Amino acid sequence: MDSVIAPLCLFIPLNCNNNKKKSYYCYYNSNHILNISFKNKIRCSVPSSAGIFNLKKFTAVSFRYDHRHRRGSSSCLRRAVMDSSNSASSPDMQKPKIVTGPGGYVLEDVPHLSDYIPDLPTYPNPLQDNPAYSVVKQYFVHVDDTVPQKIVVHKDGPRGVHFRRAGPRQRVYFDSDEVHACIVTCGGLCPGLNTVIREIVCGLYHMYGVKKVLGIDGGYKGFYAKNTVHLDPKVVNDIHKRGGTILGTSRGGHDTSKIVDSIQDRGINQVYIIGGDGTQRGAAVIFEEIRRRGLKVSVAGIPKTIDNDIPVIDKSFGFDTAVEEAQRAINAAHVEADSIENGIGLVKLMGRYSGFIAMYATLASRDVDCCLIPESPFYLEGPGGLFEYIEKRLKENGHMVIVIAEGAGQELLSESIQSMTLKDASGNKLLQDVGLWISQRIKDYFSKQRKMPINLKYIDPTYMIRAIPSNASDNVYCTLLAQSVVHGAMAGYTGFTSGLVNGRQTYIPFYRIIEKRNGVVITDRMWARLLSSTNQPSFLCLKDSTEDTGDEEQSNQLLENGHCGEEGSLISKR
Repeated sequence: MDSVIAPLCLFIPLNCNNNKKKSYYCYYNSNHILNISFKNKIRCSVPSSAGIFNLKKFTAVSFRYDHRHRRGSSSCLRRAVMDSSNSASSPDMQKPKIVTGPGGYVLEDVPHLSDYIPDLPTYPNPLQDNPAYSVVKQYFVHVDDTVPQKIVVHKDGPRGVHFRRAGPRQRVYFDSDEVHACIVTCGGLCPGLNTVIREIVCGLYHMYGVKKVLGIDGGYKGFYAKNTVHLDPKVVNDIHKRGGTILGTSRGGHDTSKIVDSIQDRGINQVYIIGGDGTQRGAAVIFEEIRRRGLKVSVAGIPKTIDNDIPVIDKSFGFDTAVEEAQRAINAAHVEADSIENGIGLVKLMGRYSGFIAMYATLASRDVDCCLIPESPFYLEGPGGLFEYIEKRLKENGHMVIVIAEGAGQELLSESIQSMTLKDASGNKLLQDVGLWISQRIKDYFSKQRKMPINLKYIDPTYMIRAIPSNASDNVYCTLLAQSVVHGAMAGYTGFTSGLVNGRQTYIPFYRIIEKRNGVVITDRMWARLLSSTNQPSFLCLKDSTEDTGDEEQSNQLLENGHCGEEGSLISKR
């Protein structure tokens, strides 16, 4: 059996005539029941239509989720098994919960309360009596509906993984009257925070009849600082028209024991956590402690980052609004530069580690001559350097516009190397102001070395683009995220985040959201489109470009049958 991937297996001791024990294998990977004797073991496939929750009919079983193994940027999934020798132990839910099926199908499932709390009662979903949903004639998402992470695959390549589709289930694991939910926002501001808060509250209230919802004030430390506010549809009615978060936010302050103690003392059984990768790491730890204590508490996350650097999901909420607002600064820089001889407009945008805002704002504007991001190193002097390109552009057009992400060029700030090791309360690297630094370097170069007069205007809208209400598209997106996460928590899922994958709402395990940071792939077509738009040099030699393997997708890839192969056999997304 070592060669078989068994992501969901049951080992149940069976008493036989010879008084020896056999193992009973249960594979959730087929559309039919199959019993096969295999080396004194019995293998049985559970019908996929039955759903994972029907496995609770088996007794004396404990779950154990094996480690995900990584080799370089490739990945494979080891076998996950349930060991009857330690049936009283609880599962380590941080490890992958994998379900396989025919044709190389692989589902990275999310934890469920029934995984560690036996015999949980279920209730009919209140939505079936909701007049709004009666018009649709389709109330619920099927238990086996999943969404593929990769929709472009090679005919001989791996299929990739799937995630459980978000949406209301026919049965729920919380009675409406017993639900006591709380919402917390952590980390930096982002357009759409208030919309997510509003839609969680209204979704719980109007779809499930939940009346007890608390807002935790001031981030994670608000749990043990006893700062709360009661939330209902009247309180949150028009908060989506405001920027920021009505609950307040903070960085750090994560004390797992105090937070879970507070959750337990208050009788909270649904926790909605809105924040970035650091916040979701904290949410994963909270979930693990809740699971260890055996509490019936669903922990659900809504991923948030204005930098759009969260992996797996299509985009993070607030990103579209930030790109749209950045246009104002770029337009102003263009007007300033175009109105004077040798004018240079320099705009610094957010992007600590990832240059998505700078890249998309540049592509949307079409007025930018050079875009500098953290993923694409550049140099200032010498042939093919930034100064040479600026001089060439000024001689051709008489003006130019530069957009730079806040994390770009940090390695060039030699005088700030010591400060680059400092971090904020969330663990983020404290950055020097690259905008001010590069502005001064440009001025010094042209005044002292080239003796060429220039007029440089520096615009820094960094915090302006995140402190505004979300636009129409982000409001709709936030609504879908919030309603999806409510459906998931009511259905008993826990230890998950809600996110858009290939245009579909999904439930994603915490570990997939926090395992790495997404970034611009400079060997991808989108970056090529930007270079074509700005006509800037790539600042890369041939060796540099061939060394970038574009591993943004490789860490998510699986080979057929779940086995690891040679790294060269992986097919990267292009």
